[in-house]
Amino acid sequence: MLRILGRPNSYNTQKVLWLLDEIATPFTLELYGLEHGGNHTPDYHQLNPNELVPTLIEDDFVLWESNSIMRYLAGTHAKGRFLPADARGEARTNQWLDWALTTLTPAITPAFWGLIRSKSEQRDMAKIKESVAKTNDSMTMLDRYLGKSPYVAGNEISIGDIPVGILTYRFYELPIERRNFANLEAWYKRLSGRPAYRQRIMTGLS
Repeated sequence: MLRILGRPNSYNTQKVLWLLDEIATPFTLELYGLEHGGNHTPDYHQLNPNELVPTLIEDDFVLWESNSIMRYLAGTHAKGRFLPADARGEARTNQWLDWALTTLTPAITPAFWGLIRSKSEQRDMAKIKESVAKTNDSMTMLDRYLGKSPYVAGNEISIGDIPVGILTYRFYELPIERRNFANLEAWYKRLSGRPAYRQRIMTGLS
């Protein structure tokens, strides 16, 4: 049985859980990280030297880094879904995995942590305001792109949509000002129609 070590409210763990549900692959979730602890123990360190979540264990194979886990699952369990077979389609998918990692995540994280995971007296409102502006700028670019195709890598959903889709849910759930994004909202509505997205991602912010 495939094992995932992580927590269901972790952005990086959610990527893996959403994909596993989409491809109907059985797994067990073992709770690690933040309120669950356990990820700074010697045993966990042997599995994942970063001491972060998630970690995948399948038989004697151990893998960490959520994007790498998604690529592995798409290549071994998805039966041709979620990762285009052609080199250009795969490159477009990886493009959005990288963009989420290098652009959208750093933009939205200060607002998310400040408004959701920090006490009100600990909030740096200047950093939160800057984060909201950068996130709206990032979403402006994404909205323009989504005017060209129904999903980020083309006509079919891929693992490229997963991290961007999770952060978009947070964007729409945060108590912040948002610009109007017709294409983004249409794509978000398509994701919201997927049972795995509703079950794993649309669960509130914590």
